[in-house]
Amino acid sequence: MRNFLTVVLLVALLHACKSEKKPPSELAAANKVPSALAVEGMVVKTSSVNQTIEVSGTVLPNESTEIRPEISGRIVMLNLKEGAIMQKGSLLVKINDSDLQAQLKKLLVQLQIAKKTEERQRELLSIGGIAQQDYDLSVLSVSNINADIELTRVGISKTEVRAPYTGRLGLKNISPGAFVSPTTLLTIITQVNQMKVEFSVPEKYSAEIKNGQPVEFALEGSGKSYSARVLAKESTVDEATRNLRIRATVIGIDEYLVPGSFAKVNMILGRNDNAIMIPSNAVIPQARNKQVAAYRNGIAKMVKIETGVRDSSMIQVINGLQAGDTLITTGLLFVKPESRIKLTKIVN
Repeated sequence: MRNFLTVVLLVALLHACKSEKKPPSELAAANKVPSALAVEGMVVKTSSVNQTIEVSGTVLPNESTEIRPEISGRIVMLNLKEGAIMQKGSLLVKINDSDLQAQLKKLLVQLQIAKKTEERQRELLSIGGIAQQDYDLSVLSVSNINADIELTRVGISKTEVRAPYTGRLGLKNISPGAFVSPTTLLTIITQVNQMKVEFSVPEKYSAEIKNGQPVEFALEGSGKSYSARVLAKESTVDEATRNLRIRATVIGIDEYLVPGSFAKVNMILGRNDNAIMIPSNAVIPQARNKQVAAYRNGIAKMVKIETGVRDSSMIQVINGLQAGDTLITTGLLFVKPESRIKLTKIVN
């Protein structure tokens, strides 16, 4: 009986060992080396590129002035034609000056009397009829009246509001017969025969902005491009935004250039003849940096890069790649660090 049990255990042990033995095909699959991922690549090389920036700007008139009266009074004539072009010196508003006109007439009569008195006393002085002091007083009286007349005429001129330059009037804010004061805004006049565009650039570009530098811009919703030249830049950088304000003069004039319009400004800061440009879709964005997959001896290497200017399809690499490196451009979703790579196509 003991021998029978021993035989049964041996048979069961042999059967278990035989069932655990793997087929040769499974052993070969387990020992097989993973196949290389087939991808395409490109050889990194240098090229020439213009360093440009694109920022938002605003179209401005060459001049814009709020029209307000210098004195208080009632309006007796209103020549504010909304939207009209007014020539420099054109009378826009006339304030009642009847009291000043009456005072001027009175002073003119007093001046005539004073002059006649001065003439008579001059004749008397020549024959010794009066003292020199009396004659001097008559001359002083003439001078005082002349000064009062000049002061009154200045007051009258302040009752006339005239266009400071040739420009287009805005909407009027008053009506005929209204009483106005120096705080009353009558209208706004803008000089539209010459326009400007104002924009801001990051402070790191401040040293590269020069007077006379060309600028290109387009209006929102318009495909037309306009040219301008840098007129001046602000003397200091804005502490809140760390930007430098720039103002450029628009070359030419166009009816679509309306003051206050949004402008998309494009400015060339310089030219780099040794820039490394790669396809934008070859860049792998990370949480805190950017990477690319480089091909090195059949292995994928993840390389951190710093980027610069870009266009619609290419982006500049400032640091991380060198001319001659091979960059993987396809299959980036499946490329893992240190994975085996097979290049099926290389673009030079």
